Amino acid sequence: MNNQDLVNEIRQKIDIVDLISEYIPLVQKGKNYFGVCPFHNDTNPSMSVSREKQIYKCFSCGASGNAFNFIMDYDHIEFKEAIKVLGEKAGVEVQGITVAPKVTKFDRFYDVYDLANKYYQNNLNSKEGQKAKQYLEKRHIAEEIIKEFGIGLSLDKKDTLMNILTAKDYSIKELDQIGLVSNNHDTYINRIMFPLHDISGHVVGFSGRIYDDSNLNKYLNTKETIIFKKGECLYNYHIAREHARKLKFIIIVEGFLDAIRLSQIGYKNVIALMGTAMTTEQMNLVKKLSNNVYLSLDGDNPGQNATLNIGEELTKLGMNVKVIEMPSDKKEHDPDEFIIKYGKEKYVSLIESALNYSDFKINFLKKGVNFNSDLELSNYINSVIKEVSLIKDEIRREIILKKLAIETNLSYNTLEKRLNEYLEFQKVVTKEETPKVVETKEKNKANKYEKAAYALIYGMVNDPWVIRKFEKENVRLLTKELRYLASEICYYYRKYGTINMADFYTYLTDKEELLVVYNFITNLDYEDEISVKAIEDYITVINEYNVRQEIKRLSDLVKKENDPIEKAKIAEKIRLLRIGE
Repeated sequence: MNNQDLVNEIRQKIDIVDLISEYIPLVQKGKNYFGVCPFHNDTNPSMSVSREKQIYKCFSCGASGNAFNFIMDYDHIEFKEAIKVLGEKAGVEVQGITVAPKVTKFDRFYDVYDLANKYYQNNLNSKEGQKAKQYLEKRHIAEEIIKEFGIGLSLDKKDTLMNILTAKDYSIKELDQIGLVSNNHDTYINRIMFPLHDISGHVVGFSGRIYDDSNLNKYLNTKETIIFKKGECLYNYHIAREHARKLKFIIIVEGFLDAIRLSQIGYKNVIALMGTAMTTEQMNLVKKLSNNVYLSLDGDNPGQNATLNIGEELTKLGMNVKVIEMPSDKKEHDPDEFIIKYGKEKYVSLIESALNYSDFKINFLKKGVNFNSDLELSNYINSVIKEVSLIKDEIRREIILKKLAIETNLSYNTLEKRLNEYLEFQKVVTKEETPKVVETKEKNKANKYEKAAYALIYGMVNDPWVIRKFEKENVRLLTKELRYLASEICYYYRKYGTINMADFYTYLTDKEELLVVYNFITNLDYEDEISVKAIEDYITVINEYNVRQEIKRLSDLVKKENDPIEKAKIAEKIRLLRIGE
């Protein structure tokens, strides 16, 4: 069995609706299924998934493809990895499959970071690493966790790593550019090293922590480089991805020591912010992991404020957010310290009693309110009702309003009336903000000849008889890309004796230019069944275009020709073209 046959077998055993449902909720409308597209920032169900065609497409951002494309884009993995992932799901043996590795312009930098990471890990296991090892033991970080997270050590020497890497043909300039060298010596000196990975699992940076009595900053992180963008990375994301998918929720903590501690007690579905801020890019990454999020940030004031801000933004993205609160009567503010002192069971109980974000926010709004001040009390009541208006569960709304009525000594009817005013206001705002469907520039620019060519290509991958008609009529398409694409469709059909949109997607995986054109065409709107008359009309329009182009070419040629006899020959060709001969 060759690679394409194997890939087709896997694809045919994977139902795309079932697959995508594992990642995002889908709702059936008619014969298709719809969900919120994970490939752009959106809360509306703009992605359509077809069980019949085994493809998906987003009407907003244009993302489209089959099961393999979805996995590759969602998990940021290459085709070979996607084959393994889906092969396992389909129960198909994939050993020995050969797919050319995708070469990127960053491979050299990934390689040097891999070397640096191994160097730091070796240091920790050397005699010079004993003191750092003892520090980690005091922090209750077990040997297996040290290995799992690739924790290492930079030595108390200024140029050891630099000399090793320059001996391997890396220049000091490029080592400086990617953050491993600074001021002509090693960036990291005498620090415990925590490797930082991008979402694909490449080591792209480090966070170095002091472990002695040094007066230096506790942490030193890699600067922003061509491969390390702090706002686009989340600590432990590459590991948490699969665990979050299986467990159907993700835990977000502040620091990587918190993530390591949770992993050590069995919660592998954890990611860390490495701070208290969260970018839009990071939020969209979280959305890809799970729609259910538990925030377990520090219990101090900065952590509480971060919980409020991050929870607010994640809720706006349509995510279900819960808050794991650190007990206010404990001095241990973060999960790492709390678990070390009180153990796994106590932390698990915090997870089980986690608050809905709306409840956390209402409690937060109450802090510091002077109930004897009419103004402060009024502001508090309005803030709570505004929050309640965002809750869809009517029972929860009523429970909160009743509690608020007792708490503030106001009538339930007064509060309910105010709530209804907010709800009516939201309807108006939502209606005004609903974007109108605007056609893309490409669609507006497409003339009738281009539309005919696109429709003909679409017909070819849906009905083999269109391929036979195309070859019989010897149709010449308008552009080099379209001609190449049509040629590949014909070749695929001749070789495999069948063709469909889903399988042809995987065939084009390593033909990126053609895949772009194919994506564009499959995202246009066509009738599900294309008639013979429609195909004949498309071919007629394309032939008319080719005749016009040939007449134009010959007309330009006749102007440049000086020989009267040759001019007459060209003029006769133009005449015959115009009368259709």
